Amino acid sequence: MMEQTSKTLTSLLRGLKPLQVLGSTDIAINEVIFDSRKAGPNKVFVAVKGVQVDGHQFIPQTLQAGISALVVETIPENVPDQVTIVQVANSAQALGFLASAFYEHPSHQLTLVGVTGTNGKTTTVTLLYDLFSGLGYKCGLLSTVENRIASQVIASTHTTPDAVAINALLAQMVEAGCEYAFMEVSSHAVDQGRIAGLDFKGAIFTNITHDHLDYHLTFDNYIRAKKSFFDQLSKRAFALVNIDDKRGMVMTQNTAASVNRYSLRQMAEFRARIIENSLTGLHLDIDNQDFYGRLIGEFNAYNLLAVYATAVLLEQDKVETLTQLSRLKAAEGRFDYVMDQKRQVTAIVDYAHTPDALEKVLETIQALRKADAKVLTVVGCGGDRDRTKRPTMAKVACQYSDQVILTSDNPRSEEPEAIIREMEAGVPAGSRRQVLSITDRKEAIRTACRLAQSGDVVLVAGKGHEKYQEIKGVKHPFDDKEILKEEFSH
Repeated sequence: MMEQTSKTLTSLLRGLKPLQVLGSTDIAINEVIFDSRKAGPNKVFVAVKGVQVDGHQFIPQTLQAGISALVVETIPENVPDQVTIVQVANSAQALGFLASAFYEHPSHQLTLVGVTGTNGKTTTVTLLYDLFSGLGYKCGLLSTVENRIASQVIASTHTTPDAVAINALLAQMVEAGCEYAFMEVSSHAVDQGRIAGLDFKGAIFTNITHDHLDYHLTFDNYIRAKKSFFDQLSKRAFALVNIDDKRGMVMTQNTAASVNRYSLRQMAEFRARIIENSLTGLHLDIDNQDFYGRLIGEFNAYNLLAVYATAVLLEQDKVETLTQLSRLKAAEGRFDYVMDQKRQVTAIVDYAHTPDALEKVLETIQALRKADAKVLTVVGCGGDRDRTKRPTMAKVACQYSDQVILTSDNPRSEEPEAIIREMEAGVPAGSRRQVLSITDRKEAIRTACRLAQSGDVVLVAGKGHEKYQEIKGVKHPFDDKEILKEEFSH
């Protein structure tokens, strides 16, 4: 982590508009925290009301540790006179603004582009990072798979980190000489104020389908969370939306940003047409230019078009952009190939963990497979997550596969067998004979490989790039791709 000199609380509060301030703001602050365990002198503690816990409960511990200032929504009792209290309407939003100010507003010093949507976020930000790096710029990346500061890789723990971590990473990017930063923006991050205070030059909307209803409770809430990202954009920014998704234009109803659209199906500022879609890649017409790329499937045609449009909006040369794009490959765990050369069986690892994503991947496989080839799908659903999608995932898998194996996928605190039973409820009556339930994911993958015949395609869905299986709070090493390689090496 880069060294930060201390700031005064006065400088951190500029532009925040607190409801009231009790005490002096002319005090030195050398860290902005929201975890009470890090409390100490010359620190400001922001009491955030989280999903599970309310930071206000931990104010007594911070006072004991000698905290210098508190940012709160509710004024606490029994606070020593020397501790400054700043009352705000929304402490989660305040945390974002304070973190940005503490790190000297790094997002203002970068061209920051955010990507939101149910599917395609990771591929799109990774392609943008790879494209702009290929065009000769130093770039930063914040994604589900990994964070990058120029060429340095930092492991990723969340789709979007907390506000302090985001600003710390952006500040490191500025220090490393990065000009651009590309960032996944999850609905959770928007809802929890983790992107508050960031200055986005552009925002991309890929699509929206049912996901994260365990958190948002209703689909309308989920849509609103995505939309509020666009509501927060400045008039200096651009909004780029996929209008083939029926909610594309909803995202931009209240935005101050300039609106641009992309589409494979209708009139838009940025258009593409699929000429050929095969297992070796895509042949597209983009802006009346012939384009050959290594990515596969219609969903990647959308991702490529969004990336091309972003580059054009950021004033990059069109021909050079398409040339660089043609050299790029997919993000890890996104339509990722493993071949059994001996038996001519193709295995695909994909992060598809929503019904829509699974359907898109399976539709792509169906369109590309040889006439007599069978599709075998291994799929599970995560524990402690949206339960409503479990039967639908099984139904989609049965609809597009010749053989389905239901298995475990990060059961977390739930019993994997119970999750599989909820998935089994979605198996159509006529499909029961084509479905196996094997709790052990490794055994499920091996079984699919052994059932596959020459020319068949095995899809292992749900985990993609993940290198672990989370069971009862413990992350056990687990890699779908490695298990496939091991099985194919026999």
